[in-house]
Formats: sequence, structure tokens, C-alpha cells
Amino acid sequence: MRSLVRETHLRPSALLYPLFICPGEGVRKEISSMPGCFNLSIDEAVKEAEECAALGIGGLLLFGLPAEKDEQATGAWAEDGIVQTALRELKKNRRLDSLVQIADVCLCEYTSHGHCGVVARDGDHFEVENDSSVALLAKTAASLAKAGADIVAPSDMMDGRIAAMRDALDEGGLEQTAIMSYAAKFASAFYGPFREAADSAPQFGDRRSYQMDGANMREAMREIDLDIAEGADMLLMKPAMPYLYVIREARGRYDLPMGAYQVSGEYSMLHAAFQRGWLEPERAMMESLLGIRRAGADFIVTYFAKDAAKVLG
Repeated sequence: MRSLVRETHLRPSALLYPLFICPGEGVRKEISSMPGCFNLSIDEAVKEAEECAALGIGGLLLFGLPAEKDEQATGAWAEDGIVQTALRELKKNRRLDSLVQIADVCLCEYTSHGHCGVVARDGDHFEVENDSSVALLAKTAASLAKAGADIVAPSDMMDGRIAAMRDALDEGGLEQTAIMSYAAKFASAFYGPFREAADSAPQFGDRRSYQMDGANMREAMREIDLDIAEGADMLLMKPAMPYLYVIREARGRYDLPMGAYQVSGEYSMLHAAFQRGWLEPERAMMESLLGIRRAGADFIVTYFAKDAAKVLG
């Protein structure tokens, strides 16, 4: 009877699995702060993707670790960039046709300073230049779409980036590529392990000048309004567990497809409790995902995707 009247359901096809792609061959380097997660060379990423497809997972979210970085993040939009190369390889594999290929669009993994945009510095003072950053982000989105991304997912939080990306995609004959905007991405302590995984920690300062203040609900709704007006096709909320009410509020206001990102810190703190025997792993994992789904997320980006899919069968 409980199963019959259950209001909220999880399914593998509503889960997205992040992959961190690095140069080399046969590379499978565990991320110390994220047990069970790895930096993967493209050949290893293909194996991981095949497992995800077999489990019925809905898609992949790809992040790149380039061989070289510079202040202009040129690796982000290079035709032979790490994610562009991975996308072409993944798209060739017919066993992966069920997986939606989503490419993160940001500059932080590719800049030598680790910020999400172009930085102007004057002594100890620095500023992330919004407009010049947007131009490079649009160029990156078009490059990733051309390489085969079904969806581009800007996570940078620069103003005006969605409109610029939509224009760049349309001008490049890539009208069918969707934009999934990280519409409400909060400045959060829960991103810490990701910055090890993606080698993207800022070398100076922090990202609070362009990521959102976690205290502000109304501002979050305004940011979403702006992204929708600029042409976003779907929304992504980040982090998930500390911001469930923001997800709930957005779900009540907007009818675009909307997901939530259960970020690295959420995953890692649960694993720390599992390792100490403080929480029952399977129950805690599934309860955390069910809570995000119940708050209103249509899909969930989570490092638990494979483990949860195995439980869901």
C-alpha cells in the first residue's frame, strides 16, 4: 500500500552523472576527497559512460582538465580541447545513444588563476570582467555544441551569458542545442571537493562577487527570470540540499524543466559519515536524493548516480 500511494518517485533516467576528463590514456586517478570518483582519460571515460548507459542513467555532465592553462582560458573553446575531443569520441559509440551529453560551460578549469571569467588586476585589487568573459563563454558554448554536446550548461554566473550563447549557437547553425542554465548558483562552502576534482580553485580572492548570496531568495528568482527571458531552455539549481526551499519556490513559479546539482561537498560529507559507520549508506543516499526530487527537481546531477541506479534496478 505504501508503494501504491507514494507521491514521489526516483528513476535512473532522471539522474545525471558528472565525469572529469583529463589528458592521457588509461588514466583513472581517484579524487581523494570524493571516494569512488575519478579523473578519467577519454578511453576510461568511455568505459564509465558505457556502464552508465547499461544502468539506465539519463546522461552525463562533462568537465575538463586541460593539459595547459592560461589567463584567457583558450583550452575551453579549442577545437581539440579535452571536452570537445571527449564528446566526439562518446558520440561515435552507438552504445551510448541513450545518454544525453551535457557539457559544462565555464572558464575556471581552463584559466591559470581559477576564476570563472577574464580577470583584470591592479596590484592587490582584481575584478572579473563580465562582458569580455561572456564573449569567451559564448565561444566556448558554440565549440562544445559543434563537437556534439546535446546541451550546454553555463555555470559561470556572468550577467547576459545566456543571450550571448543563444546568439552564438544560432549563428553557428546549432539551433537544436539546448541551454541548461545554472540559473541560481550560490556561493557555497560545499564546492570544496569539486575544486580538487577539476583543479579549479581560485589562486586569489573568491567567487562571491559573481556567485549568489545564499541569504537571498528574491534575488535568486530575479536571476532565473533573466535567464528565461534570455532564452534558457532548462534550469539547474546548485547546491541542492542546503537550498531545497529555493528549489521548491522555483518549481512553484516556473514550468521549465528544472534540475538540481547534489554537489561534491554534499556527496563527500555523506561518504565521510558512511566510512565512520555513522549513517547507513544506501538509506542515507536514497533519502538525500528523494528529498531533492520531492522539492521539485525533475532531474538530479549527482555523484551517487551509478550507486542509486543499481538500487533502483
